Amino acid sequence: MSTNTRAGLSTHLQDVPVVAVLRAQDAAEYLPIINALLDGGVRSIELTLSTAGVFEHLTEIIGAVGGRGEIGVGTVTTLAETEQALDAGAAFIVTPISDQAIVKACAEHGVPVFPGGLTPTELYSSWTAGATAVKVFPASTVGSDYLKQLRGPFPDLLAIPSGGVDSVVAAEWIAAGACAVSVGGPLIGDAFRGGNLNLLTERARNLVASVQAAQAGVHS
Repeated sequence: MSTNTRAGLSTHLQDVPVVAVLRAQDAAEYLPIINALLDGGVRSIELTLSTAGVFEHLTEIIGAVGGRGEIGVGTVTTLAETEQALDAGAAFIVTPISDQAIVKACAEHGVPVFPGGLTPTELYSSWTAGATAVKVFPASTVGSDYLKQLRGPFPDLLAIPSGGVDSVVAAEWIAAGACAVSVGGPLIGDAFRGGNLNLLTERARNLVASVQAAQAGVHS
């Protein structure tokens, strides 16, 4: 498809190639965690629909974040969920599956979408449908060398690894050519269980420094 129908990466994600993935019991718990991540330099934050109350709190959270970052919706698996997230102002959509209807709906709205897949067929089908970047999931099962292999037949493919990505592996993926990394548990840690939010900010700051250094190495 022509590139003018594919939503590009946001400036936030180009500058700081990290998507922080949040999962909690209820979306009412999100804002303190989001603020700690923003303080650490992470600007792109994914609120997963496996958490209760995301749509109820989404507009409030987007308003609270303002221009400091962007809020996307993840674990989207249906077109109805996609349309609800888009209507609520989600800055990007993440889905764990390769669903061309979801990809095309986001492309038509000019909203970045990151559909999941693992095989070359899944990833390429989402890319040709208009994905902004494909989510290599679960990334820990293949490792960063997998992206180097994919670049052979698909040199223009933009990819974001997700699943088992920590600060060390994140830098390896960026060095291998990933346009960003998706990080959940290794970054969030015990923050939703009463953990120290200052330590969360420190982990975020360290992760951002690591991936930006890898990014600078790729572009040097």
